[in-house]
Amino acid sequence: MNPNLEQLQPYPFTKLQALKEGLQAADKPHIALSIGEPKHAPPEFVSAELVRHLDKLAAYPLTKGIEPLRQAIANWLSQRFQLSNVSADSQVLPVNGTREALFAFAQATVSAGSKVLMPNPFYQIYEGAALLAGAQPHFINCVAENQFKPDFTSVPESVWQQCELLYLCSPGNPTGALLEAEDFKQLIEKADRYDFTIASDECYSELYFDESSPPVGLLQACEEMGRTDFRRCVVFHSLSKRSNLPGLRSGFVAGDADLLQKFLLYRTYHGCAMPLPNQYASIAAWQDEEHVRQNRALYSEKFSSVLEILDGCLEVQQPQASFYLWPKVGDGERFARELYEAQNITVLPGAFLARDSIGLNPGREYVRLALVATLQECIDAAHRIKAFCR
Repeated sequence: MNPNLEQLQPYPFTKLQALKEGLQAADKPHIALSIGEPKHAPPEFVSAELVRHLDKLAAYPLTKGIEPLRQAIANWLSQRFQLSNVSADSQVLPVNGTREALFAFAQATVSAGSKVLMPNPFYQIYEGAALLAGAQPHFINCVAENQFKPDFTSVPESVWQQCELLYLCSPGNPTGALLEAEDFKQLIEKADRYDFTIASDECYSELYFDESSPPVGLLQACEEMGRTDFRRCVVFHSLSKRSNLPGLRSGFVAGDADLLQKFLLYRTYHGCAMPLPNQYASIAAWQDEEHVRQNRALYSEKFSSVLEILDGCLEVQQPQASFYLWPKVGDGERFARELYEAQNITVLPGAFLARDSIGLNPGREYVRLALVATLQECIDAAHRIKAFCR
């Protein structure tokens, strides 16, 4: 077996299951706020398009994807992030969801013994991808004093010199914090100086609260710098959160054509072509924005209702984007255990999403609440959390 497998930690939900083992939950309906799995109804027109193309299951799909899908993605990127010239042929690659692609990208781009930088807390795929590529993760703490953005000033010069890949997540999971255009631009300049690649996970980019001010993306910062070849920069997007289609396993990676050419070569061996019915369904999803606006409105209603109830009983603020709350509770693991016993509500301790770095686990005092259940369930959960806190 690959000896690097021994370095992998259990996934957060495995740790959560162990935390709850032996506990007796309250005799109330269970409400899960732990898993970031969208529960809103998928768009019916996407499901219809999927069914309409089921006959294409008889054909092998190309790893590169069909041209109409790549063009639909290029058009969406250009409109959403004000990009002037995205090549559907060389700068866009469909993938089976961002999780698969974020992991695979490190295997194709990182050499053994190098450093892979990532935010802390973080999506655990980043860490696993680095370790299985033979690289060493370097965690950049995201704390309240820095608006929960990674503190890039804490990274030593020697680490930047060894860096081959930097994972970003904006909007951030679990904090919902956003990187601004200036943050991206400074990191692009570092990538040029130290010769590393930036992989920006932007799968929550469409879950925001101000329709007039959507989150900025990495490629948008490139465009503002006149860097239309997106050199050293790639972004990852998905239909899972944007369109409530986590089971479709559909997303894309876009950016630097030279990087994507090599990544495509890797993927032809990896065997990860998206089924053709999924590709046609994805075209329909990327071409429609009305269902996305409706999705945002549902989340906005949940946040408004829940935060009004929790006001004064939890140290929590509305995030800049995403569907998570990140309240400070003192001891996240204790809070999760006792809340489950008292109210039969499952939340995820923040420590399970982070690692000790510079003498600190930046998630230890927090829990993550995913507002993915129905509006009424979220309201009920908020009332029960308020009663628990009191």
